[in-house]
This record gives sequence, C-alpha cells and structure tokens, in this order.
Amino acid sequence: MLVARSAVLFVVAALFEIGGAWLIWQGLREHRGWLWITGGILALGAYGFVATFQPDAHFGRILAAYGGIFVAGSIAWGMVADGYRPDRWDIGGAAVCLVGMAVIMWAPRNG
Repeated sequence: MLVARSAVLFVVAALFEIGGAWLIWQGLREHRGWLWITGGILALGAYGFVATFQPDAHFGRILAAYGGIFVAGSIAWGMVADGYRPDRWDIGGAAVCLVGMAVIMWAPRNG
C-alpha cells in the first residue's frame, strides 16, 4: 500500500512540476504572458507541497527519485503537449531513470 501511495504521489507531483515548468516556458518563450508564468509558479509550489506527503521522510531521497520521474515525465509531456518524438536513446535514458527512481525509493532497507 505504501508503494502504491508513493507512486500516485509521484504522478501528481510530476504533473505539477513538469506542468509548472511548461507553463513558465510557454509564458516566456512563446510569449503567452504573465498569467501563464504565474500559473507555472503556483504549480511548482504545489509540486513542493505534494512531495512532502511521500511516506519516506528523507528529503534527499525523495528529491533524487523525483529527478528520475522528471526525466521520463518530461519526455512524455513533450510528446503530448509539443509533438516531441523521442529517439531510442531518449527512451532508454528515461527507462534507466525510472529504474533508478524505483531503486532509490522502494529497495528494501535495513532499518
């Protein structure tokens, strides 16, 4: 149950983190304005808030694992939102990141 809860929190946090970065990108690079940028800043703040609900209390471990989610999620977001087409190296790298995230978060530990 803790793994399922943790996985759901990773998905929600990734949506806020990647979505927030994308909104800021759109606001600045695509000249969509301050409303988009403000939405991005709020979403990034929500990401930080959601991250605190992870069952593991080690800040470094949680942030390191979110790094793996960010890599894979960013590629997926780019495919959906911007028509990005990853090559085999992008997909392989994202898979390595997801495996790393799983090891960081859910490997059995002594104590």
